[in-house]
Amino acid sequence: MAALLATWPWETLGSFKYALYGPFLAKILYTRQEEDRSQAIWCFHILMLCVLRCFMYQSWSSFTNMLFLTRNRRILQQGVDFKQIDQEWDWDNFILLQAGLATLIYYMFPDLVNLPLWNTRGFIAVVLLHITTSEPLYYLTHKYFHGNYLFNNYHSLHHSSPVPQPFTAGHLTFLEHLIMACVIGIPILGACFLGFGSVMMIYTYVLMFDFLRSLGHCNIEIVPHQLFEIFPFLRYLLYTPTYHSLHHTEMSTNFCLFMPLFDLLGKTLNPKSWEMHKQFSINAGKNGRIPDFVFLAHVVDMTSALHAAFVFRSYGSMPFTTRLVILPFLPICFIVMLFMWAKSKTFLVSFYNIRGRLHQTWSVPRFGFQYFLPFAADGINKHIEEAILRADRLGVKVISLAALNKNEALNGGGTLFVNKHPNLRVRVVHGNTLTAAVILNEIPEDVTEVFLTGATSKLGRAIALYLSKKRVRVLMLTSSTERFLKIQREAPADYQKYLVQVTKYQAAQNCKTWIVGKWITPREQSFAPPGAHFHQFVVPPILRFRRDCTYGDLAAMRLPEDVEGLGSCEYTMDRGVVHACHAGGVVHSLEGWSHHEVGAIDVDRIDLVWNAALKHGLKPVSSVKQLV
Repeated sequence: MAALLATWPWETLGSFKYALYGPFLAKILYTRQEEDRSQAIWCFHILMLCVLRCFMYQSWSSFTNMLFLTRNRRILQQGVDFKQIDQEWDWDNFILLQAGLATLIYYMFPDLVNLPLWNTRGFIAVVLLHITTSEPLYYLTHKYFHGNYLFNNYHSLHHSSPVPQPFTAGHLTFLEHLIMACVIGIPILGACFLGFGSVMMIYTYVLMFDFLRSLGHCNIEIVPHQLFEIFPFLRYLLYTPTYHSLHHTEMSTNFCLFMPLFDLLGKTLNPKSWEMHKQFSINAGKNGRIPDFVFLAHVVDMTSALHAAFVFRSYGSMPFTTRLVILPFLPICFIVMLFMWAKSKTFLVSFYNIRGRLHQTWSVPRFGFQYFLPFAADGINKHIEEAILRADRLGVKVISLAALNKNEALNGGGTLFVNKHPNLRVRVVHGNTLTAAVILNEIPEDVTEVFLTGATSKLGRAIALYLSKKRVRVLMLTSSTERFLKIQREAPADYQKYLVQVTKYQAAQNCKTWIVGKWITPREQSFAPPGAHFHQFVVPPILRFRRDCTYGDLAAMRLPEDVEGLGSCEYTMDRGVVHACHAGGVVHSLEGWSHHEVGAIDVDRIDLVWNAALKHGLKPVSSVKQLV
């Protein structure tokens, strides 16, 4: 059983807790009587302050997770994983709590909150009251909560987040936030009781309080050490992210709210605080740890661009779906897209660790539709080439290309870059060998005939040749006899008879195993017999039109169980699941293979790559979906 006041009263409501803001909005919208107008104004300020506070924490979270800006300033290097994100999902409970307490204060002291817009003396009063009451109250209470009983039953929740984040600041129990409400409320109420209160004083103090809480938990050192060298006493008046991060790693030190002066007076100041801060500040401009593996991704469309972890962390931690709540942000995304098209370079999106090896995802600043604009090809290849050369300079061992970045028509599956730069130390990998292996291992062993679209593509060729050696008859849909014969001649003479050219979908009316490598319409799907299964390696996936057939997902694999720091989903994939081409690069890195994997797929390596993936703990992800 949870300790008293350890859980939130509205914990069972989930997202419906936001309905508790409804009375505030209703009061604003439906007030008509003169005597109720002051209540409406007070409700308006409460709601506005709640919105601004959420925006404050969200802005800090976005900045913290902009790894392309902050990667060299990180204090704790591990990533934020799904477990921490889920634990901190309801980080904003305290904002709702304090909104309710503010309303209670209004009804208790209606004359007290009839405030002017500005009062200069109020700012002075609130600062003095903060220093003399809030800081020592927080320090003593915080230190007390590190005692065995209170820590185990309450404060351990806050310290269960291994990597401090702005949202971690709100990750406390109900009891702790009641005390925090006193800490933030005493200076405001004190200034008002003294007759110095003002609307701007409340806004400024509350938002500055949230700003400094976010600063301490951001895990990014942005305070220059030179500031403390010029003004030494300032280090006791303002804490830094490094200072507060030490409290999360050495919990018997650095208990202060914002002012290390109270740790100095209480003899709990960590002696490493200033030296560590100086080191992180000095090293901020230097490259950090070099990744072993880089996956070079790209943006699919404007809605999926909002799925990045630095936009909305919680949204990025779930498989991508288009939601109505993100639609208002599309105009902003469109402007960013134009800026990226004109100026941006490849940027770091996320990272994770497998057995101590750092894996990073970089993204080319191009959206999916741009890959199909003829005039954009050279610019896209330039970005990909720059990313490969940058990885080579850094000492990255393997760089793997995402779907459109290795388009055959664009750069020959990466061949263009390997031929242009024959002395590359970094290995360029398209990962399609493992993609082929995943698709082939989904096909039941008793299948004797398959229908293959996209048959002369890179993947289609490899699948056809592999299956022919298994004595499976492959109906290859292609209108190009020349390309078909070229593939057929690659098969050993005894197996060439298993490769059959067909030019119409009607040829597959009796074939229940379809392998789709080229997008097919609902009408074309109608030629499949009832009970057919559609395997696919086509982007975007085909529409699930047939109710009497089943559909497979795109080829994917689940990363090993010992993956660390993974906190975002790869497009529509589930947590911990990546596209097979991404997984192919991971295997290439873990195996330490020294060859490039570009151009045509080596059919003889399909089983080798598959077995290597299983050996390293990657697992196939196969799901069969049927319309109901």
